[in-house]
Amino acid sequence: MKTLLTSIAMGAAVAATPFAALADAHEKLSYVLVSHAPDSDSWWNTIKNGIALAGDQMGVEVEYRNPPTGDIADMARIIDQAAASGPNGIITTLADYDVLKDPIMNAVASGVDVIIMNTGTPDQAREVGALMYVGQPEYDAGFAAGIRAKGDGVTNFLCVNHAIQQPTVGERCRGFADGLGVDLGNSMLDSGTDPSEIKNKVLAYLSANPDTDGILTLGPVSADPTIAALEENGMAGDIYFGTFDLGEEIVKGIKSGVINWGIDQQPFLQAYLPVVIMTNYHRYGVLPGNNINSGPGFVTADALEKVEEFAGEYR
Repeated sequence: MKTLLTSIAMGAAVAATPFAALADAHEKLSYVLVSHAPDSDSWWNTIKNGIALAGDQMGVEVEYRNPPTGDIADMARIIDQAAASGPNGIITTLADYDVLKDPIMNAVASGVDVIIMNTGTPDQAREVGALMYVGQPEYDAGFAAGIRAKGDGVTNFLCVNHAIQQPTVGERCRGFADGLGVDLGNSMLDSGTDPSEIKNKVLAYLSANPDTDGILTLGPVSADPTIAALEENGMAGDIYFGTFDLGEEIVKGIKSGVINWGIDQQPFLQAYLPVVIMTNYHRYGVLPGNNINSGPGFVTADALEKVEEFAGEYR
């Protein structure tokens, strides 16, 4: 019996050794996610939750950085600073290719792996030397929304753009116009980000363009004040209203019938997946062969249960 127990103990020690060695071989990996979002944009809380959860599950360090006012030139400096800090990888949006391509390419040249998420395109990700792209093709999403709206009878629209300084966001409006089969013209409104200003601009546009029968907003920043504008002028629930992204007020609007649908690009996945992918790439050398489209997906009143449960947190 003593010999048997000794043999079992030795066997267990031998069996445990490879796993212990594998764990010891894992260096402490660190990743920085850089976004273009200003501090005022609460939609990015889901992104922060996504990298935090992935960091905990994968056992890696994660950090979120952004330009407080949403200034793209400031974001370029943040990418430079992030690369200089020596992380294993940077996950970044590509909100303005011309401004951000050089700092991203410099990061890659210094040996930092990069994944593009949220904004930009798979082609742009390849051009700057990134491993891959995880996000929603903005023009394609806008085009799909335009086709849907056209099928529902929309002919004249207002696109409320709260991020006019970010060219890729405007692709949503251009895609929507093409999906409708109309010229974008003056339908894209530079609304700014101040809620009162957005509401007043929407009210003024609708007053000056009474033939407008559809509205597209590009996220909670522009959707929430637009809801307030429609409630003020009595058009809530009567004018066709679609929006990108989700949020507490957007979900309420869909549920009440003020908003016809929201486009969910699943920002949680845009943050969570790059951390998981990079970790497995750095640990085991494995990498998906294709870019990942996290959206678009249309959320209507028929599919709100999970969205309501996790709105603003993971949805």
